[in-house]
Amino acid sequence: MALDDDIAILSAAPLFNLLDRDALRLVAFAADSRPLRAGDTLFRKGDRSDGGYVVSRGLIALDARDDGSPATHLAGPACLIGQTALFTRIRRAATATAREPSGVIRISPSLMRRVLEEFPAAAVAMRDILQEELGQLVQGLEGVRDSLVAIDHERDTESNSVC
Repeated sequence: MALDDDIAILSAAPLFNLLDRDALRLVAFAADSRPLRAGDTLFRKGDRSDGGYVVSRGLIALDARDDGSPATHLAGPACLIGQTALFTRIRRAATATAREPSGVIRISPSLMRRVLEEFPAAAVAMRDILQEELGQLVQGLEGVRDSLVAIDHERDTESNSVC
């Protein structure tokens, strides 16, 4: 794939859409492209990460259960797989398998660090987006906690009832 094609794909992907053309050019030039055949495994659940991936073409199935059941998520062109793995080494939470002939662009944590150092405005924009996403996650977890507390309260009230 040509550099301009990679830049176009990256510019449409989450987080990378915050980068200006020069930063995108650096990512596209320094990142690794990898073709996948239908059925190829990109990584397995529990593997140590080597970076994040942007799907450049095709369709990647992500299976968090890893039990042969249907995939929990499908990632097509311009989807980002492994957002956290852009910044640090983690264990993969799912198995990623190409559903059809596909391609991915791998961005390593060291490349991401270089981009953020060379383009501080992009680093601030990404930090703000990630902070917002984390805030939404915390709100969602608080809602789950409140629901569980309410269920426990109902059970306690029912068990204290006199017949």
